[in-house]
Amino acid sequence: QVRLVESGGELVQPGGSLRLSCAASGRTFSRAAMGWFRQPPGKAREFVGAVLWEDAGTEYADSVKGRFTISVDNAKNTVYLEMNRLKPADTAVYYCAAPTYGRDFYPHSPDSYDYWGQGTQVTVSS
Repeated sequence: QVRLVESGGELVQPGGSLRLSCAASGRTFSRAAMGWFRQPPGKAREFVGAVLWEDAGTEYADSVKGRFTISVDNAKNTVYLEMNRLKPADTAVYYCAAPTYGRDFYPHSPDSYDYWGQGTQVTVSS
């Protein structure tokens, strides 16, 4: 059974940085697609960024492009979300997600993902 566990969320001041981790288990995640989403208070879940299948690259939401970076440690089966120059608008519960291999994959769509973590809270406030 696939399991995703996020960690690293905390309270941080505007302009600060955080690194979130998503530890995956239950199958091999080498060269696999993985996504990060977030849900701000009172709003719908939204796409943050994703690693594409077969190391084909990454995609990011316009709101985080240039500030957030996704990286992968295949040896640890862990995906990271490095967040810099954080803003109060980045406050949200952050989730990592994984699709099933072989299905149609639209990285920006939550419906493309079959497995989700429990989320980790990021609060940006002074």
